[in-house]
Amino acid sequence: MIVLVSPSERADRQTLVTTAHMRLMVLLLLFLAGAVLILGRLTQLAFSAEPYHSGAIDGRYVPARADILDRNGAPLARTIDGWSIGVHPDKVIGDKQQLAQELANVLPAHDAAWYYRKLNLDVPFTYLARRALPETVERVNAIGEPGIAFGREPERLYPQSTLAAHVLGFVGADGHGLRGIERSLDARLTDPDKRADPVELSIDSRVQAAMESELSSAMAEFKAEGAAGIVLDVHTGEVIAMSSLPTFNPNDIKHATQAELRNNVTQARYELGSVFKPLAMAQAIDTGTVTSMARRFDATKPLKVGRFTIHDDPGDEQRRWLNIPETLIYSSNIATARIADLMGEDKMKQLFHKLHFDQESQIQIEEKMPPLWPTYWGRTTTMTTAFGHGIAITPIQLATAYAALVNGGIWRPATLLKVAPGHAAKGQRVFSQATSDRMRQLLRLVVLDGTGRKAAAPGYRVGGKTGTAEIANNGRYEKHSNVSTFAGVFPMDNPRYVVIATLVAPVGNASTYGFTTAAWTAGPVASHVITRVGSMLGVTPSMHRDIDVSDLTPLLWHRPGSTDGASETKVASTQ
Repeated sequence: MIVLVSPSERADRQTLVTTAHMRLMVLLLLFLAGAVLILGRLTQLAFSAEPYHSGAIDGRYVPARADILDRNGAPLARTIDGWSIGVHPDKVIGDKQQLAQELANVLPAHDAAWYYRKLNLDVPFTYLARRALPETVERVNAIGEPGIAFGREPERLYPQSTLAAHVLGFVGADGHGLRGIERSLDARLTDPDKRADPVELSIDSRVQAAMESELSSAMAEFKAEGAAGIVLDVHTGEVIAMSSLPTFNPNDIKHATQAELRNNVTQARYELGSVFKPLAMAQAIDTGTVTSMARRFDATKPLKVGRFTIHDDPGDEQRRWLNIPETLIYSSNIATARIADLMGEDKMKQLFHKLHFDQESQIQIEEKMPPLWPTYWGRTTTMTTAFGHGIAITPIQLATAYAALVNGGIWRPATLLKVAPGHAAKGQRVFSQATSDRMRQLLRLVVLDGTGRKAAAPGYRVGGKTGTAEIANNGRYEKHSNVSTFAGVFPMDNPRYVVIATLVAPVGNASTYGFTTAAWTAGPVASHVITRVGSMLGVTPSMHRDIDVSDLTPLLWHRPGSTDGASETKVASTQ
């Protein structure tokens, strides 16, 4: 069938088609214009935005930071994208009481009362949660309150939790470091040109974990108030481990106490007791005050100096004349004081000056304190400082002193940064090579036959010295509270590492027969640490190698022979 269309109908249809085409063209042009605007805006943002997140959801500038790694490349601090949840209190349109309860249900870290206070603060913005999980953000967003804001911000994460917390420190809300390496290297870590290059520390996270574990166990066992531990490379000054207890979690700094934040390794100053004796002995040998290991000093009775009397510990006293090895093995205050008296004030001061005991450590963190130098020097001070009383230093300073004692006589500052092979600090000579060699023998004998026997680690040829000192408080010594320290070195035939273990105010128990002294408390900590980390540090244990002490053994009284860490000789165990 043929349908006839009139000219007027044909014209109407053509008009409709033309109108439709025009409308489509207009829509297409509008769509293209919108796309051009969006692309233009994206291009503008691409050229004007920072390469990394440059701000927080409250509008503040938060700089990104370079990663911090341990000496083997293990991450210790990283910057990640984290979700943050905040609120603009003046923009909340819903019922704040109800909103507070809903937030408490979704964000159970705080109760409804806490969120209600946040919602009523007279501020333009406040955070409700940071480092929130994506699913948490979704649940908060589902509440539907327009006054709540969400954002992705650079967040500092410490993946090892409390490990090396005092070394690392932490950052503040503005993204800048507040303690530790984060603070001291803040400019380097936030430098836009260096963010891609991580900072490598001298710390070995494996050794650090072992030190923290052993110190923590001892602190709990002896109910100590605090503890400090160090592993130091004797040739480079690199700090392989630095532990201070109690510690904190840099991921959750708001719950840290002042006691936890204090770094006992660099900020706490202690009179460290008999660990000073080898230093004084080295000075006596180096200055020619002592020229023969066979020379004896009167320790038959307490030494009266003015109104003071110097005693030996009841468990150590020999009540006889002691030669040089015996003075250290039995840790005689009396014999050490007599040697210091022969040296005199000037030589003792010279010793402490060249070991940098008159200034704060040069280590690369700002949380450190200078030593407590005697206000008055005289004959008594000269004697007592020789066995670690009357002068207070930090454990890190003791570690660098012992490194110089055994490495050939070169003092180097401690460093928390990894040192490339052949690039160790030049250092300063403080003892002769011959004196250092002799001190290695003497320190080994202290562990073989003396007060340091419980610090022995079979196969690792440990040498060292115990030290126990009463805690000074408001100008008086606390008779029943002490600082117990073991300063050790291994292996003594080729010294590589210093190990310091300190317990503050330990309490004796049945396993120590009530003793709180270093031989019973700090010495075993060093033994356990060395046993755990020796091999991973490249020291091969051997029961057939040792330093030669044969020229000294004939000088020892009633010495029937000894093995690594076990001797039949009757020795004191309470120093």
